[in-house]
Amino acid sequence: MIGKRRALEELLVVEARTGDRAAIEALVRLRGPRLLVHATRLLGDRDQAQDAVQEAWVEILRGLPALRAAAAFPAWSTQIVTRRCARIIKGLQKGRALAAELTPLLEVEQPEPDDEAARLRWAIDQLPAEQAATIALFYLEDMRLAEVAIALDIPQGTVKSRLSKARGALRALLEGEGDDHEIH
Repeated sequence: MIGKRRALEELLVVEARTGDRAAIEALVRLRGPRLLVHATRLLGDRDQAQDAVQEAWVEILRGLPALRAAAAFPAWSTQIVTRRCARIIKGLQKGRALAAELTPLLEVEQPEPDDEAARLRWAIDQLPAEQAATIALFYLEDMRLAEVAIALDIPQGTVKSRLSKARGALRALLEGEGDDHEIH
C-alpha cells in the first residue's frame, strides 16, 4: 500500500510541476493530512498546525518546479512544514514559558490496557514533540533515516539518537513505568 501511495504521489508531483490543477489538488489531498498530523505533533495545537500547513503549501507549490526528484517530495514537503512550525514555536516560546509556569501539570489518564493502538497513540503523545515527530515519521510514515533527517532538518545522527530515546521512553510508558521516569 505504501509503495502504491508513493508511486501515485511521484506521478502527481510530476504532473503538478506542469501546472496541472487536478494533480495539484490530488497531491494536496494525498499529502496534506500527513503534513497536518506532523505539524500537530510539533506544535501541539491543531489550529496552529492548520495555519502552518496552509502557509507551507504556498511555499511547496512555489518550489515544486525546482524539486529535482519527485521521490524526494515527502521528505522535502515535510521539511518545509517543520521549518514553518519551528518559526511558529520560536515566536511563541516566551508565551509558552510563562504559561508553563502558571499552569499546573495535568495528569493524563492512560487508556485501557486492552486497546493496544490507543495505548501506543497515548504513549507517543506523551513524548516530547521532537521525539514524537521522529518516531511517527520513521514508523508511521515509513520514512528512511535520511528522509527523516531531511524532513526534520536535522543530522541523521540526531535522528538515530531521538529514535533510541523515544523507543526507551515508549517502552517505559507502555510497561507502566512512565510514572516513575521523566521523559526527555
